[in-house]
Amino acid sequence: MTVTLSFDTATPATAVALRRPDGQILEARDDPPPGARPGHATRLLVLADGLLREASIDWRELELLAVGLGPGTFTGLRIGVSSARALAQSLNVGVRGVSSLAALAHGALSAEATAQRVLAVLDARRGEAFAAASSPTGELSAPRALAPGQLPSMLETACREDWLAIGDGAVRYAEILTAAGARVPAGDSPLHLVSARAICELADSVPAAEPDQLVPEYCRRPDAEIALEGAA
Repeated sequence: MTVTLSFDTATPATAVALRRPDGQILEARDDPPPGARPGHATRLLVLADGLLREASIDWRELELLAVGLGPGTFTGLRIGVSSARALAQSLNVGVRGVSSLAALAHGALSAEATAQRVLAVLDARRGEAFAAASSPTGELSAPRALAPGQLPSMLETACREDWLAIGDGAVRYAEILTAAGARVPAGDSPLHLVSARAICELADSVPAAEPDQLVPEYCRRPDAEIALEGAA
């Protein structure tokens, strides 16, 4: 198996995974408490180095890097993508980008054998949510930024009872989603967490990219850009 280091910084959490040559995947993550600042800048490389040490693998033995491209927080995505670019260049290894929403859905579809349709929802702040729909056969709708009231439009009306809604956005807007017929797991369910293991597994089916071609999927304009436009 390809020795792969994967990570995601699209949410406040820092999630890292390492696939060893035997195929076993080790995971580590940092989940800051509610209200605390994300630790992406300080925790990402520390967590990665810890997994490499645990597996007795040197940085130079890595064969592939995989990173979550979002959508998610602007600062988190910049840190994750820039780290992937720098590591790929310094280690001279391939790098692949994976949708963080696709990874969220992949984790749920892998854990819930009965799940037929998954709506992955991340809290986008500013009264919005990032959402994408998936099934065991692939993507049903591309990631987009929506107002909470628009989330039910992502569900196929004829079979809403088959939908599983996951992610911190699904937890925040659970009332809207359950009223539309979707099932939302309890707030402490691991299904709501973006998994670096899922990033690693999905990377196998994603084309390799040059480091400078790796671009975050913001799905909307940065706050600073909107503020500047308003000031002008």
